[in-house]
Amino acid sequence: MKVVSLQNRLIKTSLISSVIAGSVALLLFVVISIYQTMQVQDEIMDEISDMLLIADLTSSSGQQIDELSDQFDIQYRLSYQQQILTQSEDFQLEQQYYTLNTGDDQYGFIWQERQLWRSYRAEDHQSHMQVLLLQPLGDRFKELMHSFAGYSLILIMLWLMQWIMLHFLVKRQFRAIHQLSDQISEKNADDLTLIQSSSIEFKELQPMLGQLNHLLQRLDQSLKAEQRFTADASHELRSPLSAIQMRLQLLQRKYPERASDFASMQQDISRGTQTLENLLLLARLDPEHAENLPKTQFALHTVIDEAIQALTPFIKEKAIQIQQQIPVAEQDNRIFANQQLIFTCIRNVLDNAIRYTPAKGCVYLSLNKQGQSLEISIENEGQGIDPEVLQHLGERFYRALGSKTQGSGLGLSICKKIMQLHHGQMELLPSPYGGLKVVLRLMI
Repeated sequence: MKVVSLQNRLIKTSLISSVIAGSVALLLFVVISIYQTMQVQDEIMDEISDMLLIADLTSSSGQQIDELSDQFDIQYRLSYQQQILTQSEDFQLEQQYYTLNTGDDQYGFIWQERQLWRSYRAEDHQSHMQVLLLQPLGDRFKELMHSFAGYSLILIMLWLMQWIMLHFLVKRQFRAIHQLSDQISEKNADDLTLIQSSSIEFKELQPMLGQLNHLLQRLDQSLKAEQRFTADASHELRSPLSAIQMRLQLLQRKYPERASDFASMQQDISRGTQTLENLLLLARLDPEHAENLPKTQFALHTVIDEAIQALTPFIKEKAIQIQQQIPVAEQDNRIFANQQLIFTCIRNVLDNAIRYTPAKGCVYLSLNKQGQSLEISIENEGQGIDPEVLQHLGERFYRALGSKTQGSGLGLSICKKIMQLHHGQMELLPSPYGGLKVVLRLMI
């Protein structure tokens, strides 16, 4: 869905409304002006006609008629029984012209010289003299066109001024929304206090602010409940597991002939303890506080060696071969990160690869430098991986159906979160060896 700016939309809507209103007003002005101009000019033609029919053309009245006709570009002709008595100097009427009937015996329109003329005919019933007045229609509206152009220019300038004012005024009014956005962005797991409604002056934002504060309250309660659960789980679950483990050790010494049974129970307890530790670690990791994470400078290949050393008993148990390719020199694979968390991440990925590799199979590990990042690739042999299973890997507690391998389903989830804390990437791909390929990318 295309994202649009509410601020720009408000400015655009307001300006379009103003343009429409101004255009309608200008159109009404033009229509009314045309009507009034026609009325006034027709009255002038009627006045000149009356003056021609009743005036003595040899006196000053004739001069006054000429002045009026020149002023308003009106041509006249006075005739008696088809004999021309007098006419204006510029009067001309083509032999072939087109008359447009308007339903009025006196006023009409004539098309000649490629333009439209207003015509007026009158006759004195006593003297039987006839008057014909002609006026180019375009001359009537010269002043009107000048006025129209002037008003149009004024409107365009007003619209431009309105756009500038709207741009700054609407932007100023949106400061309240930006302030609310800044206050929301400042909220984190350590600060879920309510946003004060007094800082928001717009009534329309109050319902949204109320719902947001309600959400912050519920989120604060959920986080506190999770923190209480983590603390309680750490104390209540770890203590009985440790006690059971101690009793098993005593039983092993007392009944050495049942050592195999006790070893199986010991393995189950260790797996439960590890699951508990993973859950607590997953709950404590928060990508929002990555800047508070203690970090040191260390060589990545040493952490890889430590992870392999920690998993040596499992490697020997399944007769797994670890094939390493680390062409990067020691001085080039140093990173600034939390060494313990990176160790946990690599160990979990290696542990996952060893668990799902068939006995006497191979796990392939490589470390390469790609630009400004180091890339750790861990992949194992297998019988192929279902794309649907691959899509869900990395989710908490997810384990593929039908898998006989024991585990909590948290290892890759923890790795994913550790990479987020270090602004790195974890990519899960099908391996050409038939198993899973996990790629970890860390910035140098």
